[in-house]
Amino acid sequence: MDSAYLSGSHVTMKAPMRKLGPVLILLALIVLSCFGLAQAAQAASPQPACATPELAIREQGYVPINGIEQWITITGARCGNPVILFLHGGPGNPLSPFADTIYVGWEQHYTLVQWDQRGAGMTYGKNHPTDDVPLTLEQMRDDGIAVATYLQQHLGQQKVILMGSSWGSILGVYMAKARPDLFHAYIGTAQVVNAQANLSSMYRQILTLAQAANDTATVERLTALGSPPWRDPRNFGILRRFDRKYEALVTDAPPKAWWQPAAPYATPQALADAEAGDDYSYIQFMGWQGDGMFSRVDLPVLGSHFDLPVHLLMGEEDFLSSAAIARSYFDSIQAPHKSFVLVPRAGHDPNQAVLDAQWRVLREQVTPLLH
Repeated sequence: MDSAYLSGSHVTMKAPMRKLGPVLILLALIVLSCFGLAQAAQAASPQPACATPELAIREQGYVPINGIEQWITITGARCGNPVILFLHGGPGNPLSPFADTIYVGWEQHYTLVQWDQRGAGMTYGKNHPTDDVPLTLEQMRDDGIAVATYLQQHLGQQKVILMGSSWGSILGVYMAKARPDLFHAYIGTAQVVNAQANLSSMYRQILTLAQAANDTATVERLTALGSPPWRDPRNFGILRRFDRKYEALVTDAPPKAWWQPAAPYATPQALADAEAGDDYSYIQFMGWQGDGMFSRVDLPVLGSHFDLPVHLLMGEEDFLSSAAIARSYFDSIQAPHKSFVLVPRAGHDPNQAVLDAQWRVLREQVTPLLH
């Protein structure tokens, strides 16, 4: 949902990934770097990674999660720090290739966990499901809960902080509702609420902006698409391209360095797996007939009561997930503690302002309640 779009019958990766040339690094580097996590993955119950709270931790490797091996990275300067489990968007767009650059400095205060979800990134590369193998919201929710349980045992911490963005914000709510006992708090960025409401709002906003700008080509293309819902999965990708065009006019771009993948993720094989996983996940998300996972998203149906703190951060110029829709959902939520942050000059995709807002919520709203 974050970055893929369909062009003709082919799903095309976001531009920053497609512009990267092959990096000649042996895949063996990935295996050699999996020192702690890969060993723990062989055990039925993971062994604690931290002998004392003062130890640093840096692990990456595959962990058995609900029948398949899934890629997890763990980075932190101190084992005793609070743990953040990031839920990436897409659903085929892992953060693990970019996390060290985007979240540099965070590891001094938190243990950062990136997870390539089923059908995405390194997890896709290990398993290669075919298009007829479905992804479901319930399956992804259960995978996320299994990852959180693994972290609880492996890192010796009772709870973790849950952070989700875009597709990850849908998954995050499902996980938080199902197992609030595993999480200190839920932080949702670019929070998606309802498939039909979000898509319709996005379509109307972009069409209105294009009309106001006398952008005849865009108006004609969107008029030809018609209002959602759609049965053709390419239509969302077309709309998302125009969405990015108009968001770029009123938002600040993130640093280009954010989207340069770390060496283990920049090999020809890893890049190919990332693109194939993005394609697979996109089709599973939208569905060939508009009947994929996204069509079922209606978070209010899950109930308004949360047994953990809830914090939502929305870009003021986010046309895809709509701050107004998220605010209405937020107002209905009953939680022990909650906050809503509107970020100026930010759209659906993260930029520095969004990152700064997330940091403030962590430091000012979440962390003080952990002690």
